[in-house]
Amino acid sequence: MDYAHIAMKLVTSFLGLWVMTRLLGKKEISQLTPFDFVTSLMLSELVGETVYDRKISLAEVVFALAVWLVLSLALEKLQQRFPLLSRPLSGRPDIVIRNGRIDEPAMKRNKLDMHQLGMLLREQNVFSVQDVAYAIFETNGKLSVMRNAKTDEVSREDLGLPEKPVHMTYMLIDHGCVERTLLKEIGRDERWLMKTLQACGVEQAEDVLYAEWSAGSGLRLQTKG
Repeated sequence: MDYAHIAMKLVTSFLGLWVMTRLLGKKEISQLTPFDFVTSLMLSELVGETVYDRKISLAEVVFALAVWLVLSLALEKLQQRFPLLSRPLSGRPDIVIRNGRIDEPAMKRNKLDMHQLGMLLREQNVFSVQDVAYAIFETNGKLSVMRNAKTDEVSREDLGLPEKPVHMTYMLIDHGCVERTLLKEIGRDERWLMKTLQACGVEQAEDVLYAEWSAGSGLRLQTKG
């Protein structure tokens, strides 16, 4: 095996990818759009397949990287010139929560379920949908959250008040399905859940989009439709 030839390919690929990254202005991995993600996968395959193949010359590696660079730049320029192409190619942010209410069509469009939404909210230190004014699902898969005004207030410490107990929030119903494991974890059963739902004017769990409970605020829910 020609180690010098492999080293030259690696150096060329490294420099080529660095130049491409600088020219394309790529973001960090956590900020990649779907197109950027596909590009990174294709480039890794391109370099990986060519470096150890002795039949592929150094010039061919450079040519492949140059063609990919031209295609990437052309696509970005195309999106800038024709904004209507931007949504199908790169996607658009989508509002999934409006004034504390979940937008079901937006959830379906983005293939999100309640557990995934809950995880994204917790990453923003939000543990209840009711505390959210707006939540926007970004094209990079992250959630941008605007809290309700009522949650954006001075702390109890600022007012010299005693510390208030903090309670965990549990998702007890997800799209009409009762989370029996979580019910058991909080020491409740389905009979208690149904009575609580009926007290809120809901006759059956199947009519509930989501229902969350905490020891501090009780049961809060949103019906379907």
